[in-house]
Amino acid sequence: MRQLGDGSVARFLRLIRFSHTIFALPFALGALVVAANGLPSLRIFLLVAFCMVFARTAAMLFNRLVDWSLDQRNPRTASRHLLISKSAASVLLVLSSTGFVVVAAAINRLTFILAPVALAIVFFYSVTKRFTSATHFFLGLALAVAPVGAWIAQTGRIDLAPVVLAAGIICWVAGFDLIYATQDYDFDRREGIRSLVVRLGIARSLRVAQLLHLLTFAALIGFGFMAKLGLPYYWSMPLVAAALVYEHKIEKRDLAGINRAFFQSNAFVSAVFLVAVCLDRLH
Repeated sequence: MRQLGDGSVARFLRLIRFSHTIFALPFALGALVVAANGLPSLRIFLLVAFCMVFARTAAMLFNRLVDWSLDQRNPRTASRHLLISKSAASVLLVLSSTGFVVVAAAINRLTFILAPVALAIVFFYSVTKRFTSATHFFLGLALAVAPVGAWIAQTGRIDLAPVVLAAGIICWVAGFDLIYATQDYDFDRREGIRSLVVRLGIARSLRVAQLLHLLTFAALIGFGFMAKLGLPYYWSMPLVAAALVYEHKIEKRDLAGINRAFFQSNAFVSAVFLVAVCLDRLH
């Protein structure tokens, strides 16, 4: 493995895009608060947080390894392989996957049984681009595992409310991934990479993204109804709607602003969700 030196941790965090953890983690923590009908125990909170970090790290490392040569040919991602050696990424993948299963086993029996299934789901996304144009939805599924897992960690069972939330997250992620994928339209078409952007074209893909985000909003309302959330939650929904509209306004004006909209708008959506459920359940 490449010798570790100054800045190795920073390079690793850039490789797995650790800052993007803010997308899924608030939904997992929000689902945990709702399932606990208030503050969960410190033990469950920490175990869920560790599961999130381990699972996402493993998923991103698997993605980087699967796409190692492909990323080198894409101008947008060409420098990724310089951040860490391939052998180091492989070792860290094994460690993070093992860590996830061990922590899941410490929560309850069902989380332990489903841990390999969760890993299979988050890994599967990385290979879908090779055989289906629906890869954006598999990315959404990978993130949607988080709130369902958090709910199971607290309750030991699967209920309808987190499934509705998961459906909303699938639509949310698929929508913003469609916007993000417009950056790679020429490269993906040249390399034969499957995506809805290649199949439908940029303009139609952006319209599909709008529909998906409309379904996201409906699912968030549905989750509030299923979880019997109160007015503080529903009062936050206009903020979520505004963030989604802003994201689509950015992509219409300036494709160069996609990265800014991708991070800021989506981080805002997940943060508002977490604050809203906390205001409702913890007041």
